[in-house]
Amino acid sequence: MSLVALIDHAVLQPTQTDVDVREACSLCADLGAASVCVKPAMVSLATELLAGTKTVPSTVIGFPHGGTSTACKVYETETACAAGAQEVDMVVNIGCVLQEDWESVASDIRAVCDAADAAGALTKVILETGLLPSDAIKRRLCEICERSGAAFVKTSTGFGFVKDAHGALVATGAVEHDVRLMRKSCSSKVQVKASGGIRTFEDAKKFVACGATRIGTSGTEAIACGEQVESRGDY
Repeated sequence: MSLVALIDHAVLQPTQTDVDVREACSLCADLGAASVCVKPAMVSLATELLAGTKTVPSTVIGFPHGGTSTACKVYETETACAAGAQEVDMVVNIGCVLQEDWESVASDIRAVCDAADAAGALTKVILETGLLPSDAIKRRLCEICERSGAAFVKTSTGFGFVKDAHGALVATGAVEHDVRLMRKSCSSKVQVKASGGIRTFEDAKKFVACGATRIGTSGTEAIACGEQVESRGDY
């Protein structure tokens, strides 16, 4: 399968407008991307633009920090699905994860999965792995996601930051170790989405080799170009 067919193309920057959504939908429909992931307010537009194509509209829930209430996440999911979203990427309540309040984490995820499922949509759960302190927590979270009905576990929002040794903020994103860990921590019923900092064909190819079956990126055009170069053998 083409790597482009595994891409959820992100149009999630706060400054992006309807013009950006229109350009993204045209590009992704032409290339055959899996979905165009837009801000919730833009789902109706993406649904209209992608009608009749193989690329589906998707959106984000509780984005980017996951701190909204479960009731808000459920309402956001129901509203997005009513507007045409076929896939939703929800952010876990990161604070609850860090304090290992697993009951709250599970009920939050399950409520969104149930709301999406009722509308015929699938749920990807964003773990924000770059902010999690241990593999044990990541494994536990993967197990909870599977029990709660998630179709995918996903590495990152692309909007997480940590401080480096000099105190500067550095963006977190997908890393090979986490993708392999997530793949091993779930059964074959749950897929893995790598997202955050993936911009080239080589990046995407690397994460698919680690077990990802979906790639979140805004670098779709560059990845498609790289794939074409490889298929022609032009090095």
